[in-house]
Amino acid sequence: MKRDSSKGLWYLVGIGVLIVILMMITASVIQVGEQLKSIHEYAPYVFYGLVAILVYVLLIRPIVIILFSPSFSIDTTLDKNPKREYGVFKRVAKRLLEQEDLPDSIKENIKKSYSNPSALRDALQNAYTHHIKKKMNKIIREHAKTVMVSTAISQNGRLDFITVIVVNIKMIKELVLVCGFRPSFKNLAKLVINVFITALIAEGLENINIGDILPQSTMNMLGEIPLIKPIMSSVLEGVSNALLTLRIGIVTRKYLFDDSKELTKEKIRFGALIEAAQHLPIVIADGLFLFPKSVMNIFKPKKTKIEEIDGN
Repeated sequence: MKRDSSKGLWYLVGIGVLIVILMMITASVIQVGEQLKSIHEYAPYVFYGLVAILVYVLLIRPIVIILFSPSFSIDTTLDKNPKREYGVFKRVAKRLLEQEDLPDSIKENIKKSYSNPSALRDALQNAYTHHIKKKMNKIIREHAKTVMVSTAISQNGRLDFITVIVVNIKMIKELVLVCGFRPSFKNLAKLVINVFITALIAEGLENINIGDILPQSTMNMLGEIPLIKPIMSSVLEGVSNALLTLRIGIVTRKYLFDDSKELTKEKIRFGALIEAAQHLPIVIADGLFLFPKSVMNIFKPKKTKIEEIDGN
């Protein structure tokens, strides 16, 4: 009974957060629409129509795709009674086989094992351990880079909020599609809350004071470079948002891979943050090419091997 009530609470909180997100986006859209009246009386309606299409494509459709994917966890592949999950195994196997970049050896292994629950379980475990995990990490880094560059350039708190929401929802959808299944509804609710909190942080970072972060010696050095402080603030804002996006992506992957095996909520959070910090230098290196060289040199990370992070 306690578990059921806990799940119900997470469902309600997750739905509530989604409603709040839509209300905040709607308020922002109406505000812009009111300003467009000065251009033409029909301009707001054209704008509302375009926004409705974008909301469907960027938010509603990804959420529907996530919700209607089968619920599963890679930990289930360790189940001692694979016949119990055989139906889910076959659904997931079909989705994996649709991926064009799946190595031929892995495809052949899945096809050969399709009629045997135990063999199919092992084949799926091999596919996720040696291919899917690396692919998921790449997706997570790409979306973190998008968040980093977008929020560093926008310089608008509410736009940063919407950007983080859209990019993170899209990232979760792509991770679900790559895996062929979604986390439990309870963990999906937790992810929605994580995305919302991250978006709120992104909105608040607009007013970040670089002097409160960097030591005075560094500030004195930056003060000698014309117009560098505003750029540095933007880069710091983008890097902070990238780190939070990495964390959400890694938590999503952990829910998918270790849904019933991961030790505690605290260890999930701590482990995700540590791993996110390991991925961050790669994201920074990919994203900083858009910024001046003087900024790039300050943030230039040490060379990090992707293989060391993703695992062999």
